[in-house]
Amino acid sequence: MPTRGKRYIDAAKKIDRLKKYTFKEAIELAIDTSYVKFDASVDISVRLGVDPRHADQMVRGTVSLPHGIGRSVRVIVFAEGEKEKEALEAGAEFAGSEDLSEKIQKGWLEFDKVVATPDMMGIVGKLGRILGPRGMMPNAKLGSVTFDVAKAVSELKAGKIDFKVDKTGIIHNTIGRASFGVDKLLENTAFFLDTIVRLKPSSSKGTYLKSIAISNSMGPGIKVDTVYVRDLLR
Repeated sequence: MPTRGKRYIDAAKKIDRLKKYTFKEAIELAIDTSYVKFDASVDISVRLGVDPRHADQMVRGTVSLPHGIGRSVRVIVFAEGEKEKEALEAGAEFAGSEDLSEKIQKGWLEFDKVVATPDMMGIVGKLGRILGPRGMMPNAKLGSVTFDVAKAVSELKAGKIDFKVDKTGIIHNTIGRASFGVDKLLENTAFFLDTIVRLKPSSSKGTYLKSIAISNSMGPGIKVDTVYVRDLLR
């Protein structure tokens, strides 16, 4: 049976497991209980009242957090000609077509996001077994299949994130870094939750936001009372 380290146990002692905190209190605790030697991420987990097995209850989308997530995002673009040039000028690490596909098939995966122009999807589709399981396949609904590659690259570099409810009905995502401070993390959280609320499926009945927890890298979860969502989004 796995055991927790001393620093984790010490951090957990500062959190009342029976209490549901406000967002401000939870974020303050997430920052205060961070015990790692690097700039810890601050993450949010939202359990939704949906059944992801039904297509009409799938919650998926994108959001550009006002303060980003605090890490650099490596973007590659499948494009040719002027669009390839536009992608590189916008900050993409690499851009290309067949040459880029061959590089990936040989095992190169030094990137985080993939953008493609619509005419390149025939090439990208062959990489489905590699990109799909890693959540990197370009998707028109998420804005990563587009001829406006400069905009797509710029948004991803600035902190645009995509999210998707998992099979248990939970959305997990990073809302920033401990170094951001409380105010910036609260603003990022508000933008993230506002997007989730607006994406509520019409077929979802009953309580939509069932539970919320905030945590830091490798730290314990801190429960937040969902009644505070309304105040946060004002």
